[in-house]
Amino acid sequence: MDEDIKFIIDSTKESMDNAIAHLIKQLLGIRAGKASPAMLTNVMVDYYGSQTPLSQVANVNSTDARTITIQPWEKSMIQEIERGIMLANLGFNPMNNGESVIINVPALTEERRRDLAKQAKGEGEDAKIGIRNARQEANKEIKNLEISDDAKKNAEIDVQKLTDTYTQKIDDVLALKEKEIMTV
Repeated sequence: MDEDIKFIIDSTKESMDNAIAHLIKQLLGIRAGKASPAMLTNVMVDYYGSQTPLSQVANVNSTDARTITIQPWEKSMIQEIERGIMLANLGFNPMNNGESVIINVPALTEERRRDLAKQAKGEGEDAKIGIRNARQEANKEIKNLEISDDAKKNAEIDVQKLTDTYTQKIDDVLALKEKEIMTV
């Protein structure tokens, strides 16, 4: 295989790997019924005038399937943490006991589960768009190479096989997440 084609295929594969990694990271933020610190990854807290991720001002743990405990490193941050959680609009009602912030994660309703499954599908569609963009970019680079038409055709076929493989991986990840969300 020509070195240029190998380079294009490898960089395309890397782009597609990144799309899958991003999808998995996004899906972690979608709760599936049990409490997880990952649910709060997008929560920002006002820390002395600058917006800071919650994980940088407190220790976040899930003590059981329905409870998340947030232990701030400075007690003065408790109100800011509560405000940050409310502003993140996650549907949680934080409470504090003077030492830490406690979130009781409510059980998901059937309708909420369907909404979350739809949200997961949307994330999957975004990942598929990333895969298709990587394919399109690779095909554009292949067309610009100074090689025979047969070699270009074969390279495009290889890129399409790669695209099909990664699209299937996305479908598998989504099926797993949907099953997790819909399980009561």
